[in-house]
Amino acid sequence: MKLTDYRSIVIKIGSSLLTDEKGNPRRAWLENLLLDVAELKKQKSKNGKPVEVVIVSSGAVALGRNALGFAHGALRLEEKQAAAACGQPRLMALYRELFEAHKIHAAQVLLTMEDSEDRRRYLNARTTLRTLLDAGVVPVINENDTVATEELRFGDNDRLAARVAQMVSAELLILLSDIDGLYTANPKTDKNAKHIPLVKSITPEIEAMGGAAISAVGSGGMVTKIAAAKMAFYSGCHTVIMEGSDGSPLKRLEKGGVHTLFQAQSSPMQARKHWIASGLRASGEVTVDSGAAKALKEGKSLLPAGVKEIKGQFGRGDAVSILDESGREIGRGLVAYAAEDARRIIGHKSAEIAAILGYEGRDALIHRDDMVVS
Repeated sequence: MKLTDYRSIVIKIGSSLLTDEKGNPRRAWLENLLLDVAELKKQKSKNGKPVEVVIVSSGAVALGRNALGFAHGALRLEEKQAAAACGQPRLMALYRELFEAHKIHAAQVLLTMEDSEDRRRYLNARTTLRTLLDAGVVPVINENDTVATEELRFGDNDRLAARVAQMVSAELLILLSDIDGLYTANPKTDKNAKHIPLVKSITPEIEAMGGAAISAVGSGGMVTKIAAAKMAFYSGCHTVIMEGSDGSPLKRLEKGGVHTLFQAQSSPMQARKHWIASGLRASGEVTVDSGAAKALKEGKSLLPAGVKEIKGQFGRGDAVSILDESGREIGRGLVAYAAEDARRIIGHKSAEIAAILGYEGRDALIHRDDMVVS
């Protein structure tokens, strides 16, 4: 597998890889992995730009419980939250130190399930991650265990990594595990278990091959990895599950190391466009002039200057229908402004938006990446 074939990659690191059973960080292992990441980021992807990397890292609870002296075994929710609060600064200090040796900035991003379910919070998180990646920063993401409740938490960082992959439109999700891929049964208990190198469709039979967590440190298992791969699969993102205890798993992957590839059948952009076109109800209408209609069909974004009328009440990030002057729907898109602000800026140039609204917004009312034109 050639990693530079992918523009944007999300790498998930589990607690059982990053820390030992006593909660001490495996510093040498992380140094080698981040060296791989640094070398990967120096290379150009297929779009001619540096490869983007996002890390979803467990380990805060394991590091924190060690510092607080909590007993080995399951923790109560409040103990886990306290351990996370104590361990997260230690985790980020380690990432910051090791990345800065390669002149790379790391940024901490803590997310909860609500951040991925609430539309506005999702958009804010997506925009923040996009800005960090454009600046060459490596976001290091973890679940915000200190505020998440049992009812609203991701429960494991495999599924969090899949949500992050959706947010950044990643093309590849790598789940580093203590097992080298998917097997027909648990290879640690069944000697007849067979490795599955490629999965093109996530069927009930494939899902049934998952099992409970084996590691005493991590909270996930193969069942959560399959669930994560399924989430990524329908977002157009390929998923790799591989054993990560080797200090250079990315190099090993490129050299053909054993892994399971869940092969998505579309690209992230295709999946996103399909979702916009058929998966969302339009909350309003935007009527454009003939010049704007022509520009949209040429693949351009919709600027406020080309909009003649706004109908309906909608929030930022909601789907709206795009109509031509005859009232015919020519597309759909996710609008960058709520209805009230959108009405104030239509007919104006993008350079005038800040003066009209009192804040710097996006130049486009609907960006071309958030639009489907029929």
